[in-house]
Amino acid sequence: MKSATVQNESWTLTVLPELGASILNLQAASGRPVMRPVDPASVTASSASASFALLPYSNRIREARFEFGGRAVQLRPGPGGHNVQHGDVRNRPWQVTQSAETALSCAFDSRNFGDINWPWAFTAQLDYRLHGPHFDIAVTLTNVDQVDMPAGMGLHPYFQRLQGAQEPTVQFNAGGWYQADASNIPVDGAQNVPPELEFAQPRPIGPDHLDAVFASWDGTARLAWEERALTITADNVFSHLVIFTAPDGSLAIEPVSHATDAFNLSARGVLGTDMKVLSPGQSLAGAVRLTLEGAW
Repeated sequence: MKSATVQNESWTLTVLPELGASILNLQAASGRPVMRPVDPASVTASSASASFALLPYSNRIREARFEFGGRAVQLRPGPGGHNVQHGDVRNRPWQVTQSAETALSCAFDSRNFGDINWPWAFTAQLDYRLHGPHFDIAVTLTNVDQVDMPAGMGLHPYFQRLQGAQEPTVQFNAGGWYQADASNIPVDGAQNVPPELEFAQPRPIGPDHLDAVFASWDGTARLAWEERALTITADNVFSHLVIFTAPDGSLAIEPVSHATDAFNLSARGVLGTDMKVLSPGQSLAGAVRLTLEGAW
């Protein structure tokens, strides 16, 4: 599978345009992994990459169905399950539209695929930019259908958690948290964040498994080790944050634009899920920045 690499004095970024324009590897200039290190030979799906895009919605939809505009929308469930998750662009080929020494842009058009698992036509764009110690990822989703479309987006990066034997502290502020069922789908609207999931002050994740969705995220998250740190900042459109401790030991910190299963929650009248509706020709867009600090 052909990859594309861009780099500057601080970063080396490798992307797989043919596999959702997913990030294959992201390293500091020293070679130290920032996102989880990936063996290129082992990547046959985006779930094995370092990061992928969630479009045209984020995370799971219960029973792969919801109601919108007075009609029932039934999607194809994911393999071996009843739900559907993570959109339908992450394992499909994207087109490289710009390639420079420190920047790469890729585009996607759902109208090029007869089996797209979404009943509305849309386009998407991912712009990757390196400048100094900053790495910016800009996401754009556009409704190119003739009718209104429910919409959402997100990023699913897996970060290298251990630096040697050091466990990082994690810090972010959120105004709410969603209680979820066994399928990791919220059962109702956001509640107060319980003490065991409070990260307003930096602390390590520890041995606990987490798969939690937070509401009213202030757009900043920080991983810090003794000699280095990584700060994540996101535009306001990314109002929710998902924290997931992956089985391989990496940590997913996912900026997303809406709650998991927001379409069904909104149809029930639950407020604050931040489901978006795009009119024909309208776009949803936002950027996420990663910044290196210290001895990377």
